Amino acid sequence: MRSVTILAGCGKDGRPEPFDTISLERGGLYTIVGNTGSGKSRFIKDIEQLACGDSITGRRVLLDGVPVPLAERQSTSAHLVAHLGQNMRFVLDVSVEEFLQLHARCRDRRAAPAEVLALANEITPEPVALRQGLNQLSGGQSRALMIADIALICDSPIVLIDEIENAGIDKERALGLLQKSDKLVLVVTHDPHTALMARRRIVLAGGAVTAVVERTAGEAALYEALGRAYREQRRYQTQLRKGAYLA
Repeated sequence: MRSVTILAGCGKDGRPEPFDTISLERGGLYTIVGNTGSGKSRFIKDIEQLACGDSITGRRVLLDGVPVPLAERQSTSAHLVAHLGQNMRFVLDVSVEEFLQLHARCRDRRAAPAEVLALANEITPEPVALRQGLNQLSGGQSRALMIADIALICDSPIVLIDEIENAGIDKERALGLLQKSDKLVLVVTHDPHTALMARRRIVLAGGAVTAVVERTAGEAALYEALGRAYREQRRYQTQLRKGAYLA
């Protein structure tokens, strides 16, 4: 799978969306913006479900220009799509190491648990240990672990992320890591810095895509400025967590 194409559906008012197709390429980062309730989560759900005109939006999703037959949609989605929601909780009563070993066997991958864990601990401020219980991880630790897992073990080429900035992880490193792994990454966000990480952003309102915006040169400069502010904020966060005075 190299590309995903979304064919227009309709908004909550039943009016057609003002575009014909949106093409997304593997290796690219795309952000999705809009007010709460604007249809951002529904948009990524259409992609996850490989909708074919049968969702509430009427959108159709093509893989490499071809629709996926109904009988194959569930298995195809399970193999091709990884979805990281805002609230992640594991229910398996196993250690982090056992989980990573199990997933590597299921995916027929050779990544060592220690390698995956080292990657996860690069993007989360509170380290995760191999012997730690999987269901004892915080939300941020869980998402950091799964981002590293997706990069090194999971071979799903499509990654859908809902508001990565709420997880307390280093989003710049996390998203850069996934792009280096040749994933097609879509991120739902309310944060201007995250939104401007992508060269293209998809704007929703009233349940419909209202625009697909290309990042301008001015916005690229603004992104750099916001990035400096983000890294400064993370420095202050680190000081606070260590009990230090801010200076």
